[in-house]
Amino acid sequence: MSPFGTGATGRVVRSGVRRRRVQTVVIALATMMAVASAVVAGSLMVAADAPFDHAFAKQRGAHITAHFDPAEASAARVAETGKLAGVTASAGPYPSTVFRPVDPAGFRMPTLTLVGRSGPDGDVDRVELKSGRWARKPGEIVLATSFEGPGVGIGTTLRAPGAPSAPDLSVVGFAVSVSETADAWAAPAQVEALASEGGPVTRQMLYRFDSARTKEQIRTGRKELAAAVGPKALLGTRSWLDTKRAADQGAAATVPFVTALGVLGIAMSVIIVSSVISGAVGTGLRRIGILKAVGFTPREVVRAHVAQALVPAGAGIALGVVLGNVLAVPLLSDTEAMYGTVSLSVAWWVDVTVPAAALVVVGLAALVPALRAGRLRTVDALALGRSPRTGRGRWAHRVTGLLPLPRPVAYGLAAPFTHPVRSLAMLLAVAFGTVAATFALGLTSSLTAIGASQDPESRAAVTVTTTKPVDVAPPPPPPAGGGGASPAGGGTASPSPPKAADPARVRSAITAQAGTASYYGKTRTEVAVAGISGSVRASLYEGDARSGSYEMIAGHWITGAGQVVVPTRFLERTSATIGDTVRVTYGKDTARLRIVGESFDTSGSDLEIHADMAAFPSAEPSTFLVETESGVSADEYARKVASVIRPLGGDATTGAPSGQDGVILIMSAMAVLLTLMLVSVAGLGVLNSVVLDTRERVHDLGVCKAVGMSPRGVMSLVLSSVTAIGVLGGLIGVPVGYVLHGLVMPVMGHAAGTRLPPPVIDVYEPGLLLLLVLGGVVIAVLGALLPAGWAAKARTATALRTE
Repeated sequence: MSPFGTGATGRVVRSGVRRRRVQTVVIALATMMAVASAVVAGSLMVAADAPFDHAFAKQRGAHITAHFDPAEASAARVAETGKLAGVTASAGPYPSTVFRPVDPAGFRMPTLTLVGRSGPDGDVDRVELKSGRWARKPGEIVLATSFEGPGVGIGTTLRAPGAPSAPDLSVVGFAVSVSETADAWAAPAQVEALASEGGPVTRQMLYRFDSARTKEQIRTGRKELAAAVGPKALLGTRSWLDTKRAADQGAAATVPFVTALGVLGIAMSVIIVSSVISGAVGTGLRRIGILKAVGFTPREVVRAHVAQALVPAGAGIALGVVLGNVLAVPLLSDTEAMYGTVSLSVAWWVDVTVPAAALVVVGLAALVPALRAGRLRTVDALALGRSPRTGRGRWAHRVTGLLPLPRPVAYGLAAPFTHPVRSLAMLLAVAFGTVAATFALGLTSSLTAIGASQDPESRAAVTVTTTKPVDVAPPPPPPAGGGGASPAGGGTASPSPPKAADPARVRSAITAQAGTASYYGKTRTEVAVAGISGSVRASLYEGDARSGSYEMIAGHWITGAGQVVVPTRFLERTSATIGDTVRVTYGKDTARLRIVGESFDTSGSDLEIHADMAAFPSAEPSTFLVETESGVSADEYARKVASVIRPLGGDATTGAPSGQDGVILIMSAMAVLLTLMLVSVAGLGVLNSVVLDTRERVHDLGVCKAVGMSPRGVMSLVLSSVTAIGVLGGLIGVPVGYVLHGLVMPVMGHAAGTRLPPPVIDVYEPGLLLLLVLGGVVIAVLGALLPAGWAAKARTATALRTE
């Protein structure tokens, strides 16, 4: 017995599904796309909420990571802070320093915070080894997984040119700290060997508190630590709330656009399923009459038509769940890399809830036209058969007949008015497809603008540095049976620190070089800002740096000394506003700077401020960004400048194009893929409607051919019947997609912890919008192309015999 009723009802359902192959495929693909989008959106919502908390609990993450000055507080005194009221667990003190190693290619890596720990376990911050093993002796180092790549892996040798007495460091493992307490770990004895004047040893302590859910509670805990050891001893702290916010934002930013595309997909699937079943009822009136004549009840007729939608929809839903899980993998894996022990996958309840909801939606969409079939009288159904109602749309034929157009085109333009409901469904399908295309194009353009805005140095034609890559010889092979680099004092001597060029001489070489249009100096460093614990990254500029400015959300870029531009998170953390003054310390120089702008920054929880170098007399530029005059070859210019400053210790290279961030590339690819699916389903919706129209009018087409209409004319007739719908669908869909982009992008920015500047949102050009309107015509014409070709090839005699 069939699950849809009696055996006879099951045979009717199977026959209907096999007979209407186009409609079956359309329903399956529409539901597949909608379910895939919904599964991806649901999985990202889960990934944006739970994984960090689970990983933090499993690894017993640190609520506060604190660094103490050994000159102000002894190790015993620092350890006593772990017994303060409210502290439930502590770990340390661990020796800590910062250093900037050189990779095997001779290039400096980013500055790393190195912590000396004898093992990954502890009462707080149980570091999770992802590969390799823990560092057991001097000469070995474990790196955070973010540094693993083609150039750095297990066995790679790193060098520390700033500490001549330090050995080479062999990478023996990669690990994840959910609290981000360090960038690298080594044996405690190794830290002292790597310490230098630029990176003195500090003492790191990790704490868990009984109350640490709010910023106020974290601030209270920090005050207790400072009171216990003295304000001078506490150098800085890091809150787990900042780490959590940055970790959660990666997946959270993708949720709004995937949800928007998912909603479009669901709406389109409802429209298409309703259209398909309505078309099946309209073209199968005679069949419905026969079923009733042989004894089928109205309820069985309704059940059969609903089932004819649920069968292909069930297959589409099953495929959609699989596809959604596959599409979610790259986004979830990017989030999983931050959490260590937590393995992210699509939640089981998402794979259950989404298909169940989709079946309900499809069933309801099919129920309304199926009820119409059940209410039809047997005599009426048998009398009407497949013929459309007479007289419908005649006024349209009279109007289009007055237009100076070829007869096939005029006939085709009037055809949609014969079946207004079916034409409306086709119009909505084209409109939704155009909405998706407009939204996706705007989204990918905005993501590209975001990626470009975060690397303003790439705009410069030539980059001149005061240092050049360290010339490092290949590391010697390890001794037989050894496990990497030798202990301290027993390894190969580290290379001497690279010679740095005098910035004044580099500046003179740039000024004297023919072809220089403009340039500015820049250095990246760390500063202390009153009111913010720990160090803050800073970019200091010399000269007119407007060509290298970040996009501004509010205010303006720095135009002189005494000004500073800060990101949104800086304003939130300090409760400052544009126009306020902050105290910034660089080395021995302290300056009070006025906030003149809010920069667009997507770098997570890290803060980077931008200020004029004139406020800090001891600061020197490490890089000069040069614009060449029109017609001057950047490569030739760089070679000439390099020949002058390389003997001094500097170098010059042409600017490299900015590479897209991995998350941005994944989001863009996801948007393009989902949009192609939506547009394809829109085209299939048009295909379904045109197939129904063509089958109904096959006799009329035979008459047209009999009186002399050529196959090309028949094809023009069919295609022109959807052209006006395509234009109208584009005119409706493009403005809606434009508005949707303007609504979703700010939500994505808010999820990422920032606002978006106008250049990131205003990405549509008038000409582009016009092309998108024509995209509606392309969707409609491509959808109608196959049935138009079938109608053009049909033999006249066959068409005339078909009723």
